Amino acid sequence: MKATAILLSRPQLPPRSRLVAHLSDLAALMKPRVMVLAAFTALVGLMSAPSHPAPLLASVTMLAIAAGAGAAGVLNMWYDADIDAVMTRTAMRPIPRGTISRFEALVFGLVLGGFAVVVLALATNLTAAALLAGTILFYVVVYTAWLKRATRQNIVIGGAAGALPPVIGWVAATGEIRLEPLTLFLIIFLWTPPHFWALALNRTDDYARVGVPMLPVVAGRDATTRQILTYSGLLVLASELPWVLGFAGAIYGVTVAICGALFLLLAVQLNGSIGANRRAAQRLFLFSISYLFVLFAALLIDHGRDSFSHIRASHAGLTVGSVHAELLPRSVRNASSFINISTGEV
Repeated sequence: MKATAILLSRPQLPPRSRLVAHLSDLAALMKPRVMVLAAFTALVGLMSAPSHPAPLLASVTMLAIAAGAGAAGVLNMWYDADIDAVMTRTAMRPIPRGTISRFEALVFGLVLGGFAVVVLALATNLTAAALLAGTILFYVVVYTAWLKRATRQNIVIGGAAGALPPVIGWVAATGEIRLEPLTLFLIIFLWTPPHFWALALNRTDDYARVGVPMLPVVAGRDATTRQILTYSGLLVLASELPWVLGFAGAIYGVTVAICGALFLLLAVQLNGSIGANRRAAQRLFLFSISYLFVLFAALLIDHGRDSFSHIRASHAGLTVGSVHAELLPRSVRNASSFINISTGEV
């Protein structure tokens, strides 16, 4: 019997539908969920500052920071298109699917990043714009192009890029870096390894196949769960700093106590689990997302309450909350005076 091949042509979408689909693919390149989380933490940094820009200016500021985070995501996907096509988790991204070319992604990312930095500079100050530009470059050049494929510490060091948005938000409002946004930076920085390693535990085969030395690939599951537990403990301690130093109130204090206990419990369960326990890793990964959002939401609520006020430390110009500042040991209050990086020192 003679077989006859029948070619089926792909149905052509009308121009408007093609445009919508193309815009949807461009939006997917920006890693919307990561972008929203970065913008939210930047908003908390902005609103936690002692002075706030006018609502319209604040909106423009947030748009610029979100665009910068999106640009970093686009350039990350542009560079990683080769391994994205091989990994199961990323194979359906726009570039591997062929709906967006690598060149188009590169141009889009560069234009979007340049737009974000220029707008932030015009809307706020050069220091904030420089921080945003540095964040994009660090994420794309240092993390994506270098660390990710070179060392097991890729997530640890590269996490600095994702931790900078609240600092950018604060600097956009004040023009200077102080202790408060640095503690928010530390929280996100320590949150990144347990969050991402919990995901990587269930994606070990993917990373091994493309030669990315993620910790579970090069050190094994047991070493990874121990590292997750260590970083989780450090994260919980760092998360207490806004309350201890006095620029977060009771809502944040209660929230961080509950969420921190749950985070540690899940990390302990994962460390004690036997074999490739996918559920334990998935539970910690999912909770870690909620953990960061809930903590920053509580901080935002605290700073929105009329009853919560700020005072300036007399010798350093450092803004700390009046609720707990006087409870700090004298040595801690004196040491805080040294952590005040002015605009000219950045």
